[in-house]
Amino acid sequence: MSLTAGIVGLPNVGKSTLFNAITNQKILAENYPFATIEPNVGVVTVPDPRMDRLREMYEPNRFIPTAYEFTDIAGLVKGASQGEGLGNKFLSHIRETDAIVEVVRCFDDGKIIHVEGNIDPIRDIETINLELSISDLEIIQNRLEKVAKKAKTTKDKNDLLEVETLEKCKEALESNKPIRQLDLTDDQKKIIKTYSFLTAKPIIYLANIKESELGNPDNEYVKLVKEYAAKENARVVSLCAKVEEDLSELDEADKKEMLEALGLEESGLNKLITATYDILGLATYFTVGKDEVRAWTFRKGMNAKECAGIIHTDFEKGFIRAEVISYDDLIECGSELKVKEAGKARLEGKDYLMQDGDICHFRFNV
Repeated sequence: MSLTAGIVGLPNVGKSTLFNAITNQKILAENYPFATIEPNVGVVTVPDPRMDRLREMYEPNRFIPTAYEFTDIAGLVKGASQGEGLGNKFLSHIRETDAIVEVVRCFDDGKIIHVEGNIDPIRDIETINLELSISDLEIIQNRLEKVAKKAKTTKDKNDLLEVETLEKCKEALESNKPIRQLDLTDDQKKIIKTYSFLTAKPIIYLANIKESELGNPDNEYVKLVKEYAAKENARVVSLCAKVEEDLSELDEADKKEMLEALGLEESGLNKLITATYDILGLATYFTVGKDEVRAWTFRKGMNAKECAGIIHTDFEKGFIRAEVISYDDLIECGSELKVKEAGKARLEGKDYLMQDGDICHFRFNV
């Protein structure tokens, strides 16, 4: 399951520095707008201590944690939806992502140019969000002109529902309300999914702070961001992008030592990855054995047959059953054999709803 979060924000807020930390690649990160002119994609592993325990237990030939993509998208500016700066090209890149990470600069530094001349995180957030809304509105208005005429003539229920849904989205956007805040039916959600609306995507506001404030990350700027995010039930993650970049260049022992020196239990990057994974409603199941220990990403609410298909389409087509044990039971009992002896192993059918931490062996026949 390929999943991507797009990193967006105004120029010079720390996006490319953060991306360097994410991928440990040295992409261009200079002190001027539009240093990034093509989207860069980096793959990260989702931090999961359960994988380390499974690795110790099975000593597999291959060890594959679940992965996640982050796309660094060039800095947007006021008027991007009308072609300003690098314009609509980069709004289209955001449409291809599953979630948005909006980087907001929450520190003062006269040496780093701000495109607007001063630090104001709420203004910056509203600038970006307005451009996303305008872009969505343009799509809605163009589509409504076509489908409304058709619906009026044919009275087709699907066309009428589409018109109703788009009108509801239009009204929300014109009231400065993102589509993700709307209470939509399942049928309406299916309709808007086809448009990949920018404001329908789940969002995390990432507050980029100074290293000196890591021990007490809620500075006045961050408090403003949290107040803003609370109004739309959005997440806020605070980190120092430069520190994260420095951490990414260290081995595990040195990284641990640096985190302890900073008074941190885990890196801000790990918090960001976990938060992004969570807002998309994702969970993890495992396949284990001497040959391979592997983590698989699935959306909460998927059944066993659908999850089997994540491994291979043949697994889904010829699904027979899933042999399931929970990670907690495996650790408690010490081995798969002891889990079975304790009567905690299960045979589940195609409609079984997979749970985070399930360890599965799928039976299939094609």
